Amino acid sequence: MDTPPGDVTRLLERWSRGDGTALDELMPVVYKELRRLAQSYFRAEKPGHLLQATALVHEAFLRLTREPSKPIQNRAHFFAVAATAMRRILIDQARRERAEKRGGERKPLVLAEAKGGVAGESIDLLALDILLRELADLDERQARVIEMRCFAGLGIDEMAVVLGVSPATVKRDWSMAKAWLRRELSRNAG
Repeated sequence: MDTPPGDVTRLLERWSRGDGTALDELMPVVYKELRRLAQSYFRAEKPGHLLQATALVHEAFLRLTREPSKPIQNRAHFFAVAATAMRRILIDQARRERAEKRGGERKPLVLAEAKGGVAGESIDLLALDILLRELADLDERQARVIEMRCFAGLGIDEMAVVLGVSPATVKRDWSMAKAWLRRELSRNAG
């Protein structure tokens, strides 16, 4: 990710102390990275999709600023929280589309995961959401690792900071969660 970690962290610290201007300064600093993440979600979608990358970024940023949550500690934590917000927005949109079509066929989302793994695999977003909730029941940290990797593009070291564990633990969680997800996706496809 391009944004210097210190810039985002300083702005987040100011924002958590109640400095409203820090939020205005934060958006341009993180916008490019958030937009790149959002665009990766739509690469496999048909043109004219109801939700576009720019709208996804704006909606995620609005949710982050409106919804009360624990203070965001640093850049990696911000992108992890943003990934969760984007995922929820995409899930909500997929549910609305499916409800409008009354169970009609929907083209699956292709996850673009930046640093190896499930990149390029077609995955129905609603099925992925169900599987991530199931995984969270089994191992919440592994579900968070999948979410942060696939939806925020965070690297091993960044995830370790957010989760408060070692990079080796994140690598293990990533391997196990990826294997579990693949197994469940193939089981559900069959």
